[in-house]
Amino acid sequence: MLDAAAHLFAQRGYAATSIRNIALAVDMLAGSVYHHFASKEELLLAVYSAGVSQLEKAATAALATETKPWSRLEVLCRSHLEVVLKDSDYARVLIRVIPNDIPAVSVELRALRINYENRFREAVADLPLPPGTDRRVLRLMLMGALNWSLLWFDPQGRDSPRVLARKLVGLLKERLDE
Repeated sequence: MLDAAAHLFAQRGYAATSIRNIALAVDMLAGSVYHHFASKEELLLAVYSAGVSQLEKAATAALATETKPWSRLEVLCRSHLEVVLKDSDYARVLIRVIPNDIPAVSVELRALRINYENRFREAVADLPLPPGTDRRVLRLMLMGALNWSLLWFDPQGRDSPRVLARKLVGLLKERLDE
């Protein structure tokens, strides 16, 4: 049921996906979904939690081998791209469903994302940047670029997530080192 919900939320969006759509996808009656989840919002929270877990697991593994600040940022970006671009409906829901669009659970959705986003806060905080660099804007710009890749990435193209992460961080480093 979670897989079906993640797929539909990622493809159609939260608002355009009904409990009936999810139930049909798993060959259940709509009312049967409520045996497992009290509401559509509760189901979304479970999908969001699974998506964050996928990203956190990949980030932990990637960061375990790196100690240099720019390298840590690069592997963090690479792990994010690999999860999002490998057809992970769960991770795509995190990009597609904006917490403020679901007021009933917006606080919970944001809380689920905070630990993962803190990895980017820490990675950017550790960079040797010129004084006065707005690290918050840099982090938000970077995460926005990573998430936007979902729309333009060509899996048949010449750049893998690894190459894209290297190029993106390289461009940042080059500009900020000037």
